[in-house]
Amino acid sequence: MYKRILEETISKKFFKGKIIIIVGARQTGKTTLSLELTKEFPKKDIRLFNCDNPSDREQLADKDLEFLKQLIGKAKLVFIDEAQKVENIGETLKLLVDFYKKKKQIIVTGSSSLNLLDNTQEPLTGRKYVYQLSPLSLQEIYPDKNYLKIIKELESLMIFGSYPEVVSQSSFEEKKELLQELASSYIYKDILGFQDVKSPDILVKLLKALALQIGSEVSYNELSNTVDIDKKTVERYIQLLEKNFVIFRLKPFTKNKRREISKLRKIYFYDVGIRNAVINNFNFLDSRKDVGSLWENFMITERMKFRFYNKIDAEQYFWRTYDGNEIDLIEEESNQLNGYEFKWNPRKAIKKQNFDWLSSFQVITKKELDPFILGD
Repeated sequence: MYKRILEETISKKFFKGKIIIIVGARQTGKTTLSLELTKEFPKKDIRLFNCDNPSDREQLADKDLEFLKQLIGKAKLVFIDEAQKVENIGETLKLLVDFYKKKKQIIVTGSSSLNLLDNTQEPLTGRKYVYQLSPLSLQEIYPDKNYLKIIKELESLMIFGSYPEVVSQSSFEEKKELLQELASSYIYKDILGFQDVKSPDILVKLLKALALQIGSEVSYNELSNTVDIDKKTVERYIQLLEKNFVIFRLKPFTKNKRREISKLRKIYFYDVGIRNAVINNFNFLDSRKDVGSLWENFMITERMKFRFYNKIDAEQYFWRTYDGNEIDLIEEESNQLNGYEFKWNPRKAIKKQNFDWLSSFQVITKKELDPFILGD
């Protein structure tokens, strides 16, 4: 059991008259976190709905307020797991929160922002708190900040990622088997089943192509040729993977904001273990050619978690010029531009460049994890 940073944050929002929505990929610990949040309440005060269960889905779909009131009864806390599977869930939640207000607390989880957040956006305007739960952060795995232990286990995290159940496995083979199952059952079956994807083989092929290009600028035209589909379908599938918390895009930084739309993006995976499972490469670092890209992906995702959990509001970009100058990550925060370059091998020299337009610039190796992603 890992203590999640969001637990304290969310508990402070109880009984404020708003629904709490926790989104994130399957197996990131949304259900476990929600159950932890309910532990202080007697069982008689809790009503649980598991929407993987058809009967629970049926009870919540398109029902009037009187039926819902009888369904919930005297429970003070209502937990709806995998709510994106309930038809018109937004209208159901609106009825509940408008009637009960601060009298009851409703917690909702979902593994797809497409099905849950999109369907609740209008009905729950001003009626919800939304939190995204990622795989474990280094802060959560190592709350005591045992730096020697972190360095010792860093290679394993870069290969197998940081899903809670994967991290807790005692052997590399168990981690590998769990990741392969997770990648196939979640990425392929869930997404294909709920998003009306007509070409599953194409989606699998596209995801593999993206996995081989982490850290590189991605051209939709090139991807279109690689997987033999039109550019619009490539864009739709990438958006689908992003909204299901598999990948995310990093925009280019430019002083001419109107040019951003036409420039290439970089694509990273929310979890490097899933990425390695997609390409079936669990080799250790000394026999890999993608160590630099893995380190870059790992650091950018860890930094995203750190900023979110520590309430650091910043836009993130990468920067590259036609003559080869580049910065892996730029954070724009309160009119400050902070640049970061990620180097797994600190002996590799960085090309001297003039970054006087940045507020700060730092090279991040495994020796600079604190305070970059561990805090002071």
